[in-house]
Amino acid sequence: MIINLIKRNLKLYFRDKTSVFFSLLGVFIIIGLYVIFLGDMMIGYITDEVGTYSGPLVTSWIMAGVISVTTITTCNGAFGIMVEDTALKKLRDFKVSPIKRWQLVLSYVISAMIVGTIMSSLTLILSELYIYIEGGSILSFSAMFKVLGLILLSVFSSSAFIFLIMSFIQSQNAFGTASSIIGTLIGFLMGIYIPIGNLPSGVQTMIKIFPLSHSGVLLRKVMINEVVDLEYLPEEFKILLGISYKVNGEFLSNMIHIAYLLVSGVVFYLLAIIVVSRKRSK
Repeated sequence: MIINLIKRNLKLYFRDKTSVFFSLLGVFIIIGLYVIFLGDMMIGYITDEVGTYSGPLVTSWIMAGVISVTTITTCNGAFGIMVEDTALKKLRDFKVSPIKRWQLVLSYVISAMIVGTIMSSLTLILSELYIYIEGGSILSFSAMFKVLGLILLSVFSSSAFIFLIMSFIQSQNAFGTASSIIGTLIGFLMGIYIPIGNLPSGVQTMIKIFPLSHSGVLLRKVMINEVVDLEYLPEEFKILLGISYKVNGEFLSNMIHIAYLLVSGVVFYLLAIIVVSRKRSK
């Protein structure tokens, strides 16, 4: 039963080309800004730090951010099916069927995770193609394996975060508004539009608290390390570009980033389940 529901949700998502487009709109905006002026500005800004590596490094930095953003925006688009079913009263049809409430909710979550994984993996392929065209090198097998693992982790945390937000939304207008806000803010919260080191300390703290920004840190570490050994980059430079987070004078380890994503994902899911359960009881 759950498998049939998941197939139904996936067909509805990919059939709606407009929904797919807007799921990737944030990605298109970031790439467009990079091609038009962010790329040259960033390359000129960091050339003194890394010399001839500046071009490939900036491209890898941007593409790591693009992939991390995709995990969020595509999960958001996938959960639009849940909002649509609620808004159009389709849930009433499910209630008179043998489908249990938890099966329906689980199908929405799994569908969103599948969509997020597929679209993020596709974005990775396109990013690698762009890097190669720009004269960079394709990720090694081990690095590619790590990036795919980080995509799965990021999709887990992203889908939980979006699920929590969507559990409060019951109309398509509200969904459109929420999606616009998420698409607008996510580039800043991931430290892509403006390097985190150039932001006020209060904003930096907010970004570090935001769980999904940690997936961007992990992806940057893997992808940039393919261009230049991170050990040779100055600490100030890594802090500036959000390649590393420093809290209370100490750099956060990869395990802390991973644990933060996992724990936050579990917490978001639990909170979303509580919200959905309370709606059902009313």
